[in-house]
Amino acid sequence: MTGKGTGNGSEKRRRARRAGLRAETAAAWFLRCKGYRIEAKNLRTPLGEIDIAARRGGTLAIVEVKRRPDAADLGSAVTAAQQRRLVNAAGWLLSARPALARLTVRFDVVLVAPGRLPLHLPNAWQA
Repeated sequence: MTGKGTGNGSEKRRRARRAGLRAETAAAWFLRCKGYRIEAKNLRTPLGEIDIAARRGGTLAIVEVKRRPDAADLGSAVTAAQQRRLVNAAGWLLSARPALARLTVRFDVVLVAPGRLPLHLPNAWQA
């Protein structure tokens, strides 16, 4: 018997994870084209995951990548709880890699929607 929804959950999660990884790859390439050096990608810390840590000059951008099927949904993509998690994860990264601690840290968002160039929002919030 195959009911609606039986067995679909794990496949949906796999598809969503793959789509998220593609969005992060697109965002990383977009940032490289803007002159950033990718210091870390998909970094899992004890305090949360950092999608991308990218450096340009004396600035380290901690980047949250958000993929949405529709560009209209992109504006409210990062919640206050996600911001706190990223701030904490960034603190862990800076303690683990002291050379990065000398840089000015900011929090960026890259919004990715199908059929559009990624949208980079530097300094999306203050820690």
